[in-house]
Amino acid sequence: MSDWLAQVIDRADAVSDALTPQRQGALAVLKAQQWPTRRTEAWRYTSLHPLEDMTLPALAADTPAVPDVAGLDSIDLVFVNGALQGSLPTFPEGLTVGGLTDSAMQAVATDVFGSVKPREHLFGLVNDVLATDGVVIDVAPGAQIKPALRIVNLVTAGAEAHHRILVRVGDGAKVTVIEHGAGAGTSVNTAFAEYKIGDKAALEHYRFALHGGEAIHMGGAHFSLGDEAKLDSTLVGFGSQLSRLDYDLVHDGQHAFAKFNAVYLLGAGEHFDLHSNVEHAMPNGTTEENVRTIVGDRARAVFNGRIHIHRDAQKTLAELNNRNLLLSRGGQINTKPELVIYADDVQCAHGATVAEIDDKALYYMRSRGIDREQALVMLNFGFIQELVNEIPNEALSNWLQPLLRERFSGMQVRP
Repeated sequence: MSDWLAQVIDRADAVSDALTPQRQGALAVLKAQQWPTRRTEAWRYTSLHPLEDMTLPALAADTPAVPDVAGLDSIDLVFVNGALQGSLPTFPEGLTVGGLTDSAMQAVATDVFGSVKPREHLFGLVNDVLATDGVVIDVAPGAQIKPALRIVNLVTAGAEAHHRILVRVGDGAKVTVIEHGAGAGTSVNTAFAEYKIGDKAALEHYRFALHGGEAIHMGGAHFSLGDEAKLDSTLVGFGSQLSRLDYDLVHDGQHAFAKFNAVYLLGAGEHFDLHSNVEHAMPNGTTEENVRTIVGDRARAVFNGRIHIHRDAQKTLAELNNRNLLLSRGGQINTKPELVIYADDVQCAHGATVAEIDDKALYYMRSRGIDREQALVMLNFGFIQELVNEIPNEALSNWLQPLLRERFSGMQVRP
């Protein structure tokens, strides 16, 4: 066990609130966990040495700016180092929001906390026992919530912060939730979210994991889908010293539909690890998963995508596609798509590709008077344009495009 994890366990004993029974159960599992090494399959390509050796500096006084998204109809909740800034705003009818410790939200918190996220995630367990700040969201059955609920989680240099989001979407309800995380200074952050999506309910979900620099970010988003539930989830991530996200989608009802698009962009020397797991436990479910990665010089990208078709999950349609673009021979991509099928009446496919910038396309663009830097930005953006165009919210799509172009222009490219 690492010194950092030993300190986490010591601090966990001091946490006491209405979620203590669930926290104590998670703590018992955490105490039995082994610290991952390169021999641990789920961490084979991601070293935790940066966390073991980290010494946090003095807490920075400056707070990153909250991103302004033009044209976005949203209700914003801003957290800095895990703590809510200001008071809760007024919410539309059918939407109830509170903190993890709010007595009015305890029934929802108890119902959702730990019920969707698998117990084997080490840093999910850390979040279970230490996250005392966060938000609980309850969408009433049949409610059609028009403004998006945007949860901004900013982490400053010198901070160790643990943040939790718990969401229950009632039967027939519809809501949009945006998770926006950022922070580039030396810090440690865990941010996990659990979503229970009721029968015939719809969730439009976004996760922007825009941490960078020396930040260490561990997080996850976990979804349970009821009968005829619909999920449309988009992930956009940047690399940092160490970043890891776990996505879990569980088809707990029949005729559920899940779409998951992910794009992550790694600059020079950065690391990003994405593990996704889809459990088709019921018949007639559909999953569409597309993951695209662009990797700069000396950067390391990891993707492990697994789709598990249970024995009773007949008539399942599931497709997993992972495409990767290397900007330099110094970059590294480790990809492992998996299909585990126990039913016999299914349509499933999976695949992965790794490619480099097309020299002929680059030459063609430069021969038309486009300078090398701009041509590379255009080629990079073309690689992910399809997924950006599929973003349902036009305001978010328009906001992302210049952000991604700026990211490309700063990514070191070597022939």
